This record gives sequence, structure tokens and C-alpha cells, in this order.
Amino acid sequence: MKLKSFIVMGFFVLLLASCSTPPSAVDSFDTYVKDWNKQEFSSMYTRLSSETQKSITKEEFVERYKSIYGDVEVQELKVTFKKPEEEPEPNDEGEVTLPFAVSMKTLAGEVAFENKATLVLTEEEDSETYKVNWNPSFIFKELEDGEEVAITSAVPTRGEITDRNGLELAVNGTVKQIGVVPEKIEADKDAILSQLSNTLKISVEDIEKELSQGWVQSNPAQFVPIKSVMKTEEELITDASQITGVLVSDKTERIYPLGESAAHLTGYIRNLQKEDLEDYAEKGYSRYEKIGVAGLEEIHEDKLHGETGWTIQVKGTEKVIASTPKVDGENIQVTIDSTVQAMLYEELAGKAGTAVAIHPTTGETLALTSSPSYNPNDFTLGFDEGEYDALTANKDQPFSAKFNKTYSPGSTIKPLTAAIALKDGLDPNAVEEIDGLKWGADSSWGDYQVTRVKPADPEVTLEDALIHSDNIYFARKALNLGDEKFQKGLESFLIGKETDFPFPTVKSSVSNDGLGNGILLADSGYGQGELQISPYHLAMTYTTFANEGKMVKPSLLMDQEPEKVEVVSREIATTVEEGISKVVSSPEGTAHDPVVEGISIAGKTGTAELKGAGEETGQENGLFVAYNTDRKDLLIAMMVEDASSHDITGKVKNVFKRMQP
Repeated sequence: MKLKSFIVMGFFVLLLASCSTPPSAVDSFDTYVKDWNKQEFSSMYTRLSSETQKSITKEEFVERYKSIYGDVEVQELKVTFKKPEEEPEPNDEGEVTLPFAVSMKTLAGEVAFENKATLVLTEEEDSETYKVNWNPSFIFKELEDGEEVAITSAVPTRGEITDRNGLELAVNGTVKQIGVVPEKIEADKDAILSQLSNTLKISVEDIEKELSQGWVQSNPAQFVPIKSVMKTEEELITDASQITGVLVSDKTERIYPLGESAAHLTGYIRNLQKEDLEDYAEKGYSRYEKIGVAGLEEIHEDKLHGETGWTIQVKGTEKVIASTPKVDGENIQVTIDSTVQAMLYEELAGKAGTAVAIHPTTGETLALTSSPSYNPNDFTLGFDEGEYDALTANKDQPFSAKFNKTYSPGSTIKPLTAAIALKDGLDPNAVEEIDGLKWGADSSWGDYQVTRVKPADPEVTLEDALIHSDNIYFARKALNLGDEKFQKGLESFLIGKETDFPFPTVKSSVSNDGLGNGILLADSGYGQGELQISPYHLAMTYTTFANEGKMVKPSLLMDQEPEKVEVVSREIATTVEEGISKVVSSPEGTAHDPVVEGISIAGKTGTAELKGAGEETGQENGLFVAYNTDRKDLLIAMMVEDASSHDITGKVKNVFKRMQP
């Protein structure tokens, strides 16, 4: 009986052995390909032949794939293997060869190749299976044993920025690079470095830091650059070149010919920093490039930068795996008029403030200035010792543009209040009885009263109110309108609405939490309250009166069609324009003095008082918005901190005078 059982069991063992599936090279490689597509490199390694595993450790294999694929930024990896209809027969060595194809996207473009894999029949503990004879050509077909992959970038030439007349705003120009040849200063090093330090305004320690670099120490006969300066600094260049061992050479750098006067407009460029790398690597930048950090350089970075070229090749050979050429950046021509830009900056005279100029009928932005300022060339050439720290410590924030920040508009809002009231049916010739310098609506106001700037006729029309800048008149008009109509009227000028300016600009606002129908509404009618408007936006609102009721949205790139929005009727715009013309022409007008002969302008002054809670007085910001009524080709909005409108009226008039043909 036992013998019979053994015979039966043996029979089943033989039967199972005869029915077991033979090892399949196709199935083994199919599994390998699936792991490869998922970039599961550890699992791939387990499917390599013993010969391959002797030549490369698991850690080396995984790291090599991860490093290369990561460095070349592999995306959309696709390894394909078409299964044959029948299992191929192994050769005498037990090997099977199977074709495969690889495609992927890299930073240097698409890579696609075909290759063949050899699989070898391998005995394991209790079975046989096929394993892959791997070699570096699986990564890239051009790659052989012992070879490495090299990645090089071709940095595009940055596009240049010019003004409406083709004058340079940000260009790739030539600067003078001042440096030393270490072996030529050894004889009197201390004295020479001291002299160079005084000339270049760089500490001796900083110069020695440059000279202590490894590449300098290995070859002291080399030229070591210390500082670059503008070609215009002729005296400094001459003085430096006369120092023993000092040489001067040319170098191409990003330069800003208008310097401080256009710093906040142009912005500047700097090297990519560690925190930038991830974001810009996704855009195809190399880690050694420069980016626009502020102003036009930042706004138009994508156009100005162009596209970095990349090449993937076998290191030390001419075998190219993939290559994409660089594409130089685009040149940009903006609507800015360099002459107006420089004039307005000059008029600000270093005081904290800003001035915006636009063409009142086309919306072309002619100037965006801010003061105090910095020199964007210093970010290219380097700051003098202590200069950067002094700028960052300045309470007036030289690095921050002011033309796109919001401020209280003061009385410059009154033409808008007038237009809103006229649209609601105000008779411009109707007389408003106003007695005295102070006025309160009712007992709910308590002791609070609106104050007139100066005594005036008790019978006030709209024109009188504009000429004398009558706070009481415009407070009453806002109250007559009510909060809903006044809010809606301001929103028709896009105040409190999202507005797409060509230069990033802080959104203007009407109030923090609703106007109500009391003191806040009254104060808002003459430009106090919680109203906040940027000078750029304020300038835009005044185009309404120069354009027969159509407000023109600002543009900053040349050859753009003006975008106009009808805000009020032609009749209303004309009425307001006539009123603000007399603000300047009438001897009683707040913008009459100083008288500048030869100009014909309409405008409105404003003094915004910035009082904190419980304060009787506060800092005053002076404003003046005006445009020429004869040619209507220049509109200026200027704001100076800690000043009255009378302090800046003449500054604006000077620019109109100087721009006369």
C-alpha cells in the first residue's frame, strides 16, 4: 500500500514538472520596462544580471539614474517594448535579445532612441529566470562604459528697453572694469591697496577678499577684477589706471542711462539666488543667470530674458545627446518720454514724493518717477561702502516706488465729486449759501465741523467752489448724493474697483467699511475720510475732463490702441474743465501762483492732512494734478510728502513750461 502511494506521488511530481511554465525573457523584460517607466530604479536593479551587478552597485545604479534624469529634467519618459508573438529562442549562451525604444522630454529638447537589450537565463535557488545585461546606453544611446553626461547652457542676450524716441532706458552696454595683477603689486602691496581703496571707495578688506581666491593664488599673473564703473566716470578711471599694477578693461553689463531718475520705472537685474532656483528652473533658466527684480525688468522678464539654450552631451567628446539653441530676449519700446521723466525727477529734488505723467488723450504713460531714489547701476556695478545700508535705513524708503501706492487725494478729488454731482442733476450755476469757515450738518456730528481753507463769498457756485477749493461745498454735495450714489460715482472712475494698470499698482479704495451718510461721507466729498488713490490712478481720472467725458486707461508699451471708458457726458466734462482751468487762471484760484507765462493748463491742487486718532494736526501731503488745455498732450500728477500744494504747483508748471515747443 505504501509503495503504491509513493508511485502515485512520484507520478504527480513528474506531471507537475512536465507542466511547469518555462522562464520567459519577454515577460521578464516587460516587467523591467514597467519599472523603468515608473522610474523605480531599485526594483530595476533586482532584475539585472549577476554580471551587471558585479560592475555597478545598487546605490550607484539608482543614484546614476536619479542624478542624470534629474539634472536633464526628464519628463514624459516613455519606454516601449513590443512583445513578439512567440517567445524567442535563446542562443547557445542562453541569451535573448529584445528591441526597445525610449523617448523623453529634457531641458535640451526631446530625446528618442532605439536600442536592444540582452537578457540572460539565470539560475536562482529554486527556479530559472531571465535577467537584463544592462549598460549605460540604456540611459542614452550615445553613452558608453566609463563616460559621463555633461550639461551646458547658452545664456540668451537680454532684450533692451528704450523710450518712445528710442533713447536707452535699460541696455547691454560697456562698462570699465578696474582690477589688479597681484604679482605686480607685491613690492608695495599695502600702499597700493590703500590707494585703490580710497579711489574706488571699497574697503581694503573687500579687495583682499578678491585677491585671496584660489584661482588667483594659483596664478598671480592673472587680471583680478575689483570693481566696474560707468564709462562716464572718466576722472575715477584715470586716477585708478595710474596706480601701479592696476589695469582697466571693457566689460558688457546691464546699464541704466537715466540712473536714479528712472530707477523705480526700470527696476534692475540681479543674480538668481538660492530661493529663486526652483521657480526659475521650471522656466528653463540656468542657475547662473540674472533676473529682473523690480520695475519693467521684472514686469517684462519673460520677453526680455528670452530662452536659455541647453546641450546634453557625453563629457569630453563631441557626442551630442540633445540640444536646443538659445533665443535672445525681445527689445521693448515703452511710451515713456525720458525728457519728461528726468524733468519731473529733478523737480522733486530729493524730497519724498512722486510724479506721474501721461498723455491725456491717448493714455500713453510718459513718466513714472519716485523720490528719494537709488541708482540701479549700483546693482550691476556694486554699491560704495555703506551706501546700501544707508539707503535701506532711510525712512523715506528709496527702494519703494510711490507712484503705484495709495494716498489720500485731498482736494484733487473735488473735480470728481463735481462730475458725479453734475451727473446726478446738479445745476452748476445754482448758488449754495455757506456762511463762515466752519459747518456741521446736525447735532449728530457733535463738535465735529468741516472747515474751509479761507474766507469766501457766502454765495457759492460750482465754479467758485473749485476755484477756492471749498471743503464745505463739496462735503454738502457728497451728503446730497448719499453714500450709494457717491460710491457708485467714484466706482465709475474705477476707484475701489480692480483695475488693470500696465505697471502693478495698489488698488484704490473708497472706505474701509462703507461710507455711511454722516461725517465719513462728507469728508470723502472733499478728499479726506478714508479715500486712498494712487497717483497713477488719480492721473487717469483727470483724462476724463480732457477727453469729453471719456476716461483713458494708461498704456506703457508703444503702438497700443487707447482704451477709453465713457464716465460722464461731454457737457459735464466741459463744465468741470472750465472750472479747473480757472483754478489756475483766476487770481483767486488755489493754483494761480506762481504765475508761469506761456502755458495754458487746467488743474486742481490738494493738501491731504494725515491725522492719527485723537490728533489735532498731522503730516500734510501736497498734490497737484494738471494738463495743458491748448495741446492736450501732457497731464501731470505730483505728490510731495510733508508739503502743501502751494509748494509743488510751481514745480509742475515748470515742466509744462519747459515742454513747450
